[in-house]
Amino acid sequence: MKNPFRKGDTKTFQRLVKETHIAKFETGTVHQLYATFAIAQDMEWVCRLFVLDMLEEGEEGIGTQLSIEHISPCLMGETATHTATLEYVEGNTIFCSVVVTSGERIIAKGTQTQKIIDKTRFSKKLHEIQQKK
Repeated sequence: MKNPFRKGDTKTFQRLVKETHIAKFETGTVHQLYATFAIAQDMEWVCRLFVLDMLEEGEEGIGTQLSIEHISPCLMGETATHTATLEYVEGNTIFCSVVVTSGERIIAKGTQTQKIIDKTRFSKKLHEIQQKK
């Protein structure tokens, strides 16, 4: 794992909210707003942008924690800007805070943690889990 970043560095990702990002369940559409679970996926992605620049051969990043406070609605057709701030790196763990805005409105905020792991060791661990089934 390499770390070219400093505390306070940021990564940004923009999401145009479409029908695939609204709250739908087996019972139908809840509302035509940016769903919390879609925000969660995009929050993980914007933090993963740090991880992608930190990976070395044979490594992969995995999400280990996500916290979201969904503050304001974001309508279909609006653009949500996700800004991840690197808070700190401890060993192989990357800690980020994230703020999601649409224009001047704060849509959501939270934290996200990812670990950089050895792909081979992770594959072996998954195989062990599958064998216990």
